[in-house]
Amino acid sequence: MDATVILILAQDGLLNGAIYALLGLALVMVFAVTRIIFIPQGEFVTYGALTLAFIINNRTPGTLWLLLFVGLAAAAQDIYAIVKRAPEHKLRRILLVLAGSVGWPLLLIAVSPWLLNKDQPLFVSVLYALAIVIPLGPMLYKLVYQRLAEASVLVLLITSVALHFALTGLGLVFFGAEGWRTPAFMRGQIDILGMMWSAQTVFVLVACAVLIGALWLFFGATLYGRALRATAVNRRGARLVGISTEMSGRLTFLLAAAVGAFSGMLIAPVTTIYYDTGFLIGLKGFVGAIIGGLASYPITAIGAIFVGILEAFSSFWASQYKEVIVFTLIIPVLLWRSLGMQIMDDEED
Repeated sequence: MDATVILILAQDGLLNGAIYALLGLALVMVFAVTRIIFIPQGEFVTYGALTLAFIINNRTPGTLWLLLFVGLAAAAQDIYAIVKRAPEHKLRRILLVLAGSVGWPLLLIAVSPWLLNKDQPLFVSVLYALAIVIPLGPMLYKLVYQRLAEASVLVLLITSVALHFALTGLGLVFFGAEGWRTPAFMRGQIDILGMMWSAQTVFVLVACAVLIGALWLFFGATLYGRALRATAVNRRGARLVGISTEMSGRLTFLLAAAVGAFSGMLIAPVTTIYYDTGFLIGLKGFVGAIIGGLASYPITAIGAIFVGILEAFSSFWASQYKEVIVFTLIIPVLLWRSLGMQIMDDEED
């Protein structure tokens, strides 16, 4: 192995590690705020990448109709609650619910003939795909998890497994069994400190750094970000000071869906994405989250990057066992963390 091979493997490892870091941070965020181990995080990677691929190829993505169906179900649930409990302004609240849950999908369907029948700039297709996939996050939280907000972590985990299988099956129906790739955001090579880097790799690393920085600013400098941090620290205390845990859950799933969908779009130009690819990518982000103890954002990011580099070098030395090597990393981490773990209640108030 010479320096050139090491550089190529390091670039590949950093590229994958940056994606795993984003997914790991999203998993830690969801678990901290809602106590949900969000296994379907990988499905948002798949849906984001394949929705973009279908749009670029002038095909209507099935996620567009899924968004409408889920929106109708979410609207029906909200309208039932309004009619049953709201003392006043029922009509106004119902109209707001319909505008958000049903009006948005209908608007996206209305503009789809214009966007799908012409060659649009790549960034327009990316924005349209994000507009389709991201709203699925809070809608799924409302339909699947909101009523189980006070359930045990085990019940929430079983629910996540069930939702994962449902979304994977829908992915097969919507996108088929064949794999897809999307055009690169940037082409060519860039010379950095005397080393040649793929322009796509540099773009992904910069985009991931910008997104992580944006999340840091959101949690540190905005009211909603601080509300999520308060909910993560103490759910009951957050409720006592007027922070809605339902709002916190929906906002957290919105951010998780955005991170997952955008991560899929970043990796789609360099990896063929199938309907079930996101699950494996999400699991590697979960390894990074485990390294961070499902609590520490910096350690999660560092651990996920290490996972990407380990995977890259393992694929060179023992490509048949690279997945085994990566997931075996969980065992010593869990053993190390179990040594200092104290027995605690399911939720510390």
